[in-house]
Amino acid sequence: MDWQTVIRHIESATAQPFNLLKSQPLTGGDINKAYRLQAENKSFFIKLNHPDRLPMFEAEALGLLALAQSEAIRVPKVIVCGKTNDQAFLVLEYIALSQLNTHSEMLLGQQLAQLHRHKQPFFGWHTDNTIGSSSQVNGRYQDWITFWQQQRLGQQLTLAANNGYDGRLQILGEKLCAAIQPLFDGYQPQPSLVHGDLWRGNVAADEQGNPVIYDPACYFGDRETDLAMTELFGGFSPAFYQAYQAAYPLDPGYANRKPLYNLYHILNHLNLFGISYLHQAEVMMHNIILSITARVN
Repeated sequence: MDWQTVIRHIESATAQPFNLLKSQPLTGGDINKAYRLQAENKSFFIKLNHPDRLPMFEAEALGLLALAQSEAIRVPKVIVCGKTNDQAFLVLEYIALSQLNTHSEMLLGQQLAQLHRHKQPFFGWHTDNTIGSSSQVNGRYQDWITFWQQQRLGQQLTLAANNGYDGRLQILGEKLCAAIQPLFDGYQPQPSLVHGDLWRGNVAADEQGNPVIYDPACYFGDRETDLAMTELFGGFSPAFYQAYQAAYPLDPGYANRKPLYNLYHILNHLNLFGISYLHQAEVMMHNIILSITARVN
């Protein structure tokens, strides 16, 4: 790895010298390589990927900056992103992270509620970004249902078709996209700033026990999408959900919409990781359609 190019970018961004003593590879990610760059009394966290992935890192940096500007939850400070001949890179503040405990999960619930109170007049975002390494399109919409049909489910179904997943998946997807209106009867989502990929692997605690969130896929959407994602892969403790609910109560219909919102991530996992997620996606679609039919009838 051409660390000298990265160091020059760091020194330019911080206006301080950085004398690299050690580059330590880190584990935990599926998409990027990660390292801790250590000097005598400072460290940085760096992600690496192929040079053509620089726009992914630039979009991630914009998401981290948006979350930081909300002043709701701690995120790693963005230092710089760029590329060498062989690698795109994103350099962030290094934070010594540990697992959440009950107190930090309670704080996370309170602070996520604060984040979700940041609004704008439309759904979407000012730029496209990625969910994992899949493209995430963030066009500007006034209507949330249309946004979710086209920019989320429709986009993932198109990716799936391009990846060879047609047949029943596409038939169910088309039927579902046309049928979701009853899930929103009596409910008007507001465009809240959301993390966008808020599962347990993207949250930790700093040395003071304060929650830290990272790896965002930000946009302005229904805040329920973040809550749904927290329940998809393992979930958080009751302290988190109780704290969120006390700070910013959810609509009673959230439980009915949760599978619809989590379907987006299962489809994305199908597109990222392959056929092992196909049956789960089809079953979710079938069950959501059945639940909508039962509501209508």
